[in-house]
Amino acid sequence: MNKLGVAVIGTGFWGKNHARVYKELENTNLVAICDVDPERAKIIAEQYGVKAYTNSSDMLKDREIQAVSVCTWSTKLAEEALKCLNTGKHVLVEKPMATNTKQAQTLIDTAKANDLHLSVGFLMRFIPGIQQIKQAIETKKIGELVSATAKRVTQWPERIGDVGVVKDTAIHDIDVMHFISGEKPVSVYAKMGNMRHRQFEDYAQIMLTYEGGKTAFIEANWLTPYKIRSLNVTGSEAIMRLDYNSQELWIENATETVQPRSPFKEPLKAELVHFIECIIEKKTPVITGEDGYNALEIATAAMESSVKNTVMKLNK
Repeated sequence: MNKLGVAVIGTGFWGKNHARVYKELENTNLVAICDVDPERAKIIAEQYGVKAYTNSSDMLKDREIQAVSVCTWSTKLAEEALKCLNTGKHVLVEKPMATNTKQAQTLIDTAKANDLHLSVGFLMRFIPGIQQIKQAIETKKIGELVSATAKRVTQWPERIGDVGVVKDTAIHDIDVMHFISGEKPVSVYAKMGNMRHRQFEDYAQIMLTYEGGKTAFIEANWLTPYKIRSLNVTGSEAIMRLDYNSQELWIENATETVQPRSPFKEPLKAELVHFIECIIEKKTPVITGEDGYNALEIATAAMESSVKNTVMKLNK
């Protein structure tokens, strides 16, 4: 089997997991990793028997590398992803993809100009329960979609340093809402603030409104003493509840509650398997650069809504 040469830029809290998964996959050859911290780069490289770099420009000269996961701090994602695209590498860039939508659009345009795959790290889409919820909405198994509510709360994560809770965690739920509904909201209203963090918001409540009156509510914070990751979807005929942590799903209607069983899947592994298969088989990824742009646009509008204390209208 011909293996695809891959690399990882940024091997901190999350990037080291990308390196691990690539090393486990049968159709990838982890060639190198890059991290600005020389000691961390050395440790991860030695762990997986690959080359270590502290400068991504040097690493990207290696022609054996065909695809790269970009897992740097949020404010550096677009810069590093653009370097990869400009050197002919396919890219999976972690959320939030870029600092602003202008940067995100540049990545999209560059990938298209160079005929390269560009995907964004919204791994929640690969949880079986999310896929079942999407299918239930599409087939009207739960009747007409009325609303959805997401809760993503936890204690302060020490890894965070350059973005607040909206672009770090709530953006996952913004993308999930788009994925399961198949629609972009027409407006967003949000309230957020910083209770323990001086520079960035550490709690947020976001309301998305869709054509026809459907709504989505997102609560995210770094304040709650224990971790909750959940999604409740209300239809006219039934309600679906998903616990992201356990991947357990419940469906409740007027007469019964059922719990479909699905094997537990590591979302990151499913995401990277899909990314690599799309490159090899020349297929469009489930998550495109445009999906990243849309989520970032909504997250940005939510933050602006909170500052201005007003509803922000969104372009279609």
